[in-house]
Amino acid sequence: MTKAEIVQAIYARVGGFSKKESADIVDLVFEMMKETLAKGERIKVTNFGNFVLRDKGERPGRNPQTGAPIKISERRVLTFKVSKNLKDALNKTPATPASAEAATMGSPGAAAPKP
Repeated sequence: MTKAEIVQAIYARVGGFSKKESADIVDLVFEMMKETLAKGERIKVTNFGNFVLRDKGERPGRNPQTGAPIKISERRVLTFKVSKNLKDALNKTPATPASAEAATMGSPGAAAPKP
């Protein structure tokens, strides 16, 4: 999904905003996220996940072309940890009509249909 698609989705689903206003809202949200992360603060979006900025120290590495040892400079990296709710939603397998019917039968002796 692109930023333009997010703007279009807000415009279509929320209503009451022009496309320009929808784009401004999306830009503002991303700008606020960028400013928050730049201050070293984490962003927690309930039922979605956490964005966390981590500091990585200098460490030894190797040039992949020559194999020569090099120092990898210290840096800040952005990590994302998905929430349990989102992980569950992404890993949920759609129920087939037969298995859904068996699950709703509720009788203790009812056998599930064979695949």
